[in-house]
Amino acid sequence: MSLADGRSPYGRAARLLSRGLTEARALDRADPLARLRSRFHLPPGKVYLCGNSLGLQPKRAGEYVNAELRDWARLGVDGHLRAAHPWLPYHELVTKASARVVGAKPLEVVVMNTLTVNLHLMLISFYRPTKTRFKIILERSAFPSDQYALASQVRLHGLDPKRALVELAPRPGEDALREDDVLSAIEREGGKTALVLLGNAQYLTGQAFDMKAISSAAKRQGCRVGFDLAHGAGNLALALHDSGADFAVWCTYKYLNAGPGGLSGCFVHERWARARLPRLEGWWGTSKRERFAMKPSFQPLPGAEGWQLSNPPILQLAALRASLELFDEAGMPALRKKSERLTGYLEGLLSRLPNCRVVTPKRRGCQLSMRVTGDRKRLVRRLAAAGVVCDFREPDIVRVAPVPLYNRFEDAWCFAEAMAAHA
Repeated sequence: MSLADGRSPYGRAARLLSRGLTEARALDRADPLARLRSRFHLPPGKVYLCGNSLGLQPKRAGEYVNAELRDWARLGVDGHLRAAHPWLPYHELVTKASARVVGAKPLEVVVMNTLTVNLHLMLISFYRPTKTRFKIILERSAFPSDQYALASQVRLHGLDPKRALVELAPRPGEDALREDDVLSAIEREGGKTALVLLGNAQYLTGQAFDMKAISSAAKRQGCRVGFDLAHGAGNLALALHDSGADFAVWCTYKYLNAGPGGLSGCFVHERWARARLPRLEGWWGTSKRERFAMKPSFQPLPGAEGWQLSNPPILQLAALRASLELFDEAGMPALRKKSERLTGYLEGLLSRLPNCRVVTPKRRGCQLSMRVTGDRKRLVRRLAAAGVVCDFREPDIVRVAPVPLYNRFEDAWCFAEAMAAHA
């Protein structure tokens, strides 16, 4: 039976989608952020919908990285003070823009290390278990690296992860956590809980959580609160300072387009700015006035900078700087407005198809996750052959992310068309 055969559900879907291409192109012409697409390197011949795994390269990234390479060649060690953008304070060039992206004060934000390293640093300071308060509340389907980090921290304190980790899962037959169940678990387990740590946007389903409601519930029980924003930073409109969170961490290589292995952002609320919390110490976190005095005593910088260990990689920061300029140009409110329209448009197209079911709830960023039926390996091959770049997670989840900085409504239509061709 051909796709054009009106008796086939695939044929009917394909005809509906063919009429939608004109609409998609009209939406793109009316998009006030369409100009930003030209600021990125786009893989030729591809419909790139995988910014939730690796963001595309801003064209200025190469310019900014090469400028630092030239200064390194020209100046050597003197580049720390004499480069066009001196390396010694270079990380400060991305602080204010990073703070704007996540809704924080500059004092509360630093870019350093990678996400799991920063998560460990935060856990050393904010997971301080006692005999009566030792549990950590997390998602059962949290990204594995988070699960490994939490389990290892629990063991460092001589505790058993089976007793200390309270894992939240959707109800039987459901794909997403109910927020009421999250809040109920915090109320039920809170008296024995030292830390609540959730992803702000769930990596597999794309579900976003109400950080303020979760933080409020945890604080009422006397718990510390942290968030993994790997899939939230640059994707959702965040208000970290007002959220009630004690700390948060995020990567920059997904929605923030800093390149493979990009650095991590770290947030520590200003209420801890001058607190003498236990921490792992390194010389880049000590007082800038004392840093080169080489004194043996550690004097932590106020705010998030006080958790720095070593001087950061300048080339990675240069690439991030190029991307953050685009976020400042667009503004998170405008990006979220487009994201909601673009993702909603794609969801509407997919709802016409009989071979997939979107499992991402309405509280979300730009990612849509769908359960697919039929021959999954064949589907993955078909999508690749159609030039669609997305990802597949066993056993039956396809994740797709129409990123508002560089994706078009036509990209969403192309993906839906490729899905319609899978019979």
